[in-house]
Amino acid sequence: MKTLFTEAVVITMEDGAQAIQNGNLAIEDGIITYVGSALTVEEQSQYDEVVSCKGKVILPGFVNTHGHLAMTLLRGYADDLPLQQWLENEIWPMEGKMNAEHVSAGAHLAALEMIQGGTTTFLDMYDNMDAVANVVEQTGLRARLTRGCIGFGDDALRKSKLEEAASFATRWNGAADGRITTMMAPHSPYTCGPDFIRQFVEKAAELGLPIHTHMSETKAEVELNVREYGARPVEHLDQLGFFDVPSLVAHAVHLTEEEIALLAKKNVKIAHNPGSNLKLGSGIAPISQMIAHGMRPSLATDGAASNNNLDLLEEIQLAALIHKGYLQDPLAVPAETALAMGTVYGAEALFLDKEIGTLEVGKQADFITLDLTQAHMQPRTDVLSHIVYSATRSDVQDVYVQGRPLMKNREMLTIDAEKVIFEANQAFENLRG
Repeated sequence: MKTLFTEAVVITMEDGAQAIQNGNLAIEDGIITYVGSALTVEEQSQYDEVVSCKGKVILPGFVNTHGHLAMTLLRGYADDLPLQQWLENEIWPMEGKMNAEHVSAGAHLAALEMIQGGTTTFLDMYDNMDAVANVVEQTGLRARLTRGCIGFGDDALRKSKLEEAASFATRWNGAADGRITTMMAPHSPYTCGPDFIRQFVEKAAELGLPIHTHMSETKAEVELNVREYGARPVEHLDQLGFFDVPSLVAHAVHLTEEEIALLAKKNVKIAHNPGSNLKLGSGIAPISQMIAHGMRPSLATDGAASNNNLDLLEEIQLAALIHKGYLQDPLAVPAETALAMGTVYGAEALFLDKEIGTLEVGKQADFITLDLTQAHMQPRTDVLSHIVYSATRSDVQDVYVQGRPLMKNREMLTIDAEKVIFEANQAFENLRG
């Protein structure tokens, strides 16, 4: 099936965010086969389907590089608390009650929300990950999945968790027509001892997979690391060989200039979570300094219990705004950079940039459209500015992954929204029980 999308403003995110006016995008068998200016009537006749996208912009799907899908069930459950109190007293006890059915219900709700907001690819770190993988398979999304592991308990329990994480990563890597890839993920240096982290590093290297963790999210976490191990988290993880395999760290809020230089040298990927870090009072990550060191930080929502939504477009807008205000510099994170953080930089952070992140011939046909006709998107001055500073998630009209439509003109095609919402509310009531 050869499909041509016409009459759109096309932003490829290849070498910047230049807009192609009256642009065309062609796909065949889930792959992009043409991106450029309008084709002739004769050229268009070679396609099985021609879809007019007049009044829309086509751009790569958003990439959410850190989250916990099933935490949608805990949205609004325990707000306005410091991170450790929030986790230890409220969230972890509820998560301890979750089974595969709860995780499936929460993951379905998250998938619905992400598709409606234009996210086509995400990373998930959680438990009961077979349930999450099944949701990805059913809904058509693309994902990097990892069984996140907390190192509490005895050696036997830690061994069991590591084996489970490795088994999951091996079984699901490359599944769902290649839409599912996997990683290894010790939860964090403050929940996993050095030996446990070393074991994860060794297993990631053995399996040829990237590794992911939470790092330097709060000042208290950094101070705890110094007390327990005599080093800040960056130095600590570096000593454990964590950065010697392809690695992605979430948050990275409390960093020194020297730590940023080391992370840049090691080509460590960053998942910047502006909304979650603001809501939990964790701070604002030094994104401008990272960029100055040549790093390309990505964007993430974190879980919906700490954000409280999975709106990647909102994270793009936050990234463009908060660093300007914090640094009192309107050039701190320009609109083009913010959009790159939510698309191509995200693909790089998940080590998927050869497949997604830009609209290029030969790449996977993962793309979205936004409505340009609404009042808040007028006048027709700068479409890039409008996407970053004016657009809302409701402007997302169409979502395609691997050439398959997941939503067309705001109509969900792979998810029964009413059923998902009903079952998610039932699952929460069961947890609260």
